[in-house]
Amino acid sequence: MRNEMMHRPVVKPELVDFMRNKQKKIQGELGVIEEEAHIAGVPIIPHETVVFLQFFLDQIKPKNILEIGTAIGFSSSLMAQYVGADGHVTTIDRFDVMIRKAKVTYERLGLTDKVTLLEGQAAEVLPTLTGPYDFIFMDSAKSKYIEFLPECLRLLRVGGVLMVDDVFQAGTILDPIEEIPRSQRTIHRKLNQFLETVMTHPDLTSSLLPLGDGVIMITKEREITE
Repeated sequence: MRNEMMHRPVVKPELVDFMRNKQKKIQGELGVIEEEAHIAGVPIIPHETVVFLQFFLDQIKPKNILEIGTAIGFSSSLMAQYVGADGHVTTIDRFDVMIRKAKVTYERLGLTDKVTLLEGQAAEVLPTLTGPYDFIFMDSAKSKYIEFLPECLRLLRVGGVLMVDDVFQAGTILDPIEEIPRSQRTIHRKLNQFLETVMTHPDLTSSLLPLGDGVIMITKEREITE
């Protein structure tokens, strides 16, 4: 299924092309899976986000990672390369088709002991987790980001990082809601609410990055009691 958001870049198309096609490719079987996904039009994180994740995770060296939105298991497999011998990735998804594909990916890459896939609604699964996690990657239903935020902050360790993907709504996030198609207005409103919340929160530090359809990096500076 074509991901329209990935084909409406928020920076110059020639720069997007440069970032996606000129940066170093992933080696080995994971790189093959990435290429297969692109050819088939399967929505995975774009290559510029892949390269950023590789660089960033290599710097912070997380041991415990949580992902919300597994899809075919590509990004969780990528992150599993950076948790070390005693680290682990936990990922959540509710779609049967994606769950089956992710399990195939983990088998193919020999990651069944490194990645735990929790099946179900994130709203129901998140409260059952205890954490803490060093890094959380949220790439799920955009209208649910604001709903999942309190649990993510509870589970994130102080000094940990929450990375949230696709926050620019194909570059329309600042457009008046009257100009947004009616089918997209709930997402538009809740994404704006999410961004306003994290960017003004006194206990969070955040930074927006023009990768793919927009990424926000959020650090929890201290324990949050409210």
